[in-house]
Amino acid sequence: MSAFWLSDEQQAIRDSVARVCADFDAEYWRRTDDTGEFPEAFVAAMAAGGWLGTAMPTELGGSGLGLTEAAIMMQAVAESGAGFSGASAMHLNIFGPMPIAKFGSEALKASAIPRLISGEDKICIGITEPDSGLDTTSLTTRAVRTDHGYVISGRKVWTTMAQRANKMLIIARTTPKDQVRKATEGLSLFYTDFDRSKISATVIPKMGRKAVESNSVFIDGLEVPEGDLIGEEGRGFYYLLEGLNPERVLFGAEAVGLGRAALAKATTYAKERIVFGRPIGQNQGVAHPLARSWAELEAANLMAFKAAALYDAGRDCGAEANAAKYLGGEAGFNACEAAVLAHGGMGYAKEYDVERYFREVMIARIAPISREMVLNYIAERVLGLPKSY
Repeated sequence: MSAFWLSDEQQAIRDSVARVCADFDAEYWRRTDDTGEFPEAFVAAMAAGGWLGTAMPTELGGSGLGLTEAAIMMQAVAESGAGFSGASAMHLNIFGPMPIAKFGSEALKASAIPRLISGEDKICIGITEPDSGLDTTSLTTRAVRTDHGYVISGRKVWTTMAQRANKMLIIARTTPKDQVRKATEGLSLFYTDFDRSKISATVIPKMGRKAVESNSVFIDGLEVPEGDLIGEEGRGFYYLLEGLNPERVLFGAEAVGLGRAALAKATTYAKERIVFGRPIGQNQGVAHPLARSWAELEAANLMAFKAAALYDAGRDCGAEANAAKYLGGEAGFNACEAAVLAHGGMGYAKEYDVERYFREVMIARIAPISREMVLNYIAERVLGLPKSY
C-alpha cells in the first residue's frame, strides 16, 4: 500500500471480501443480533475463501500476508454492515494464534494452526481476569507443574466464544509474583483443550454483539500436557505482546469500517427523507455532522494503516497502534451517533440498522484497552511525561 491508497492486489483483497459479505445482508445480521445465533454460515464462507489464515505463515497453510492486508480484510467485513457481529466472529483467528505460530514448538504449530485456519478448531483466549483487568501482571490464575505438565486453576472474564470453543489460548502464572524480579516474568502461555469437565463458562448478557458471546470462565484443576506450553515457561507475557499491537490496529480499522457503514446509511436517508418540502440533507444541521464524520474516519484510517505499515516493516509501531485504536474508536462512535441522529426517531428503530451499529461501536472504545490507558501510553512513551499509574 502506498501512503494513501491500496495497491491493485490489496484492492482485489477488499473486493473479494466484499463479494463474500454481499451474500449476508442486513436482515441476516439483524437476525443474529436478535436471536444471539452465531453467524456460522458467514464464518464458514470466509474460512472457505481462506480468509481466516490471512496473516498465518504459508508453511502452516496460511496466506502469509501482513497486518496491512489483514486490516483491509477486517475493515471490509465491518464496512459491509456486518459490523462487530461479523468482525468479532473471526477476529480471534486472524492474529490471536500468532504467539503459537511464532513461539510454539514445531509439533504444536503443525497441529494447531492448520485446524484454526480451516475452522475445524474454534479458539477462545483467556487473558483478562475479574480483579486484575488491564493489569495483566497481577492475574491470579495459576499453572502448577506436575510430572506430566501443569494443572491450571483460576478465573477469566470477557472470554469471547467460550461457549463454542474447543481450544483455549490462556495465560497463567507459573512463578508467584513475589518470587520474580519483574512482574512481567513468571507468566506462561498455553494452547490447550477447552475441557468442559474442568471449565465452566457463563454468558455475560451485554449491550451489543449478542451473536458473538462473552463469558465468565471458571477453571478448576485443568490438566495441561507439557507440549501445550508455548515457548519457554515464564515468558508468556512477552509472547502476548507480539499480538497486542496488531489487535489494536485491527480494532481501529474495524471501527472505521463500521463508522463508514453508518455514514452510508445516514447519507442515503438524508437524501431520501423529505421534510418541509426538501431533503433533510439540505439542512446544515444534518449535513455538517455527517461531513465531519467523513473527515474523522478518513484521518483515523490513515493512522491505522500507518501503524500496519510500520508493523509489516518490522519497525516500532506501539504509539501508532494505540493511536489507531483510539482514533478509530472515537471516529467510529461519532459517525454512528451522527447516523442515529440523522435518522431522527427512526434511528432508534431496528429496521434501519444504525441503532445496532451504535451499540456495537462502543466495543472499540472499551476494548481491547481503554481510551485512558492509550492516552497514558502516549503521554509516557511519546511525550516523555512521568508515569501516572
